Amino acid sequence: MTDVVRSSNQGDSHGGAYLVNLETRSFEQVLDWNRVDINWEGRGQGRGLRGICFVGDEIYIAASDELFVFDQQFNILRSFRCEYLHHCHEIAYDGDQYIYLSATSYDSVLRFDVQAQRFDQGWWMRTVEREYDGKMVRALDAVAYDPDEPGGAREGDTLHINNVCVAGKVPLFSGLAMNLLVAIQDGQAKPFAQVPPTTHNCQPLGKGVVMNSTGQDAVVMADRQGRLIKQFKLPRYDESTLTHTDIPDDFARQGFGRGLCIDPANRALIAGSSPGTASVFDVQSESLIATVQVSNDLRNAPHGLEIWPY
Repeated sequence: MTDVVRSSNQGDSHGGAYLVNLETRSFEQVLDWNRVDINWEGRGQGRGLRGICFVGDEIYIAASDELFVFDQQFNILRSFRCEYLHHCHEIAYDGDQYIYLSATSYDSVLRFDVQAQRFDQGWWMRTVEREYDGKMVRALDAVAYDPDEPGGAREGDTLHINNVCVAGKVPLFSGLAMNLLVAIQDGQAKPFAQVPPTTHNCQPLGKGVVMNSTGQDAVVMADRQGRLIKQFKLPRYDESTLTHTDIPDDFARQGFGRGLCIDPANRALIAGSSPGTASVFDVQSESLIATVQVSNDLRNAPHGLEIWPY
């Protein structure tokens, strides 16, 4: 589990990574991210660590504007920057050659070739007007660009793309201002499913989708038309047990859901929520099986969750 410590100050830890054992209810902090060469202005911005994936014997973790590669002891092996990778949220590996990254500030999805060790493709998502059934409707246009070249995408964050996943070999993405999970197929942005507003971590599950419905403080399963199937409420704590609850203009709040992965062997959903919590829900019974809290600091917001494969 990676996390972001919102509203932390320069010189303080502003995130890290944890190994969380959901069977023993124990955890170990394996990275304490206190770099000072980041943007400290507003919300999460450059703070903390973001999406995570495993490629062979190596661990790829995205910071806000840099993709880091670690060994299994969490030593940094190398890192990669890209002009368009800014305010990154989630990343996803296709299990073969490519890692896809959400480049939030540039309304983009970036592709990193793990064999060539370089960013080789970007898609800039623009909102356009198109005629459909005799009416003009809003649609997304995916503009392909070379991330090594200038002028590929404009900085704007109009969609707040905060999520990317892979189904088969097809990348999908979503954002707070989209209400859609969208696939990139044949160079085009094609709607896959309707989702509620203020969501994170949308991904296919069965014939529908599952996501953190952050506005509802819950993990939600829905069909592809957006109709609710199941809802799993995220844990909440007695306010007296939490710290850093009185910071003016802070964006942190408990129950903020972000970070989600599926354990297919146990038919379980593993979700992150503030402050610093990983929870396991049984899909069939809709019950909370286990929860581990790594911090009672209200600013501590989980970000990426993946099942440790080693």
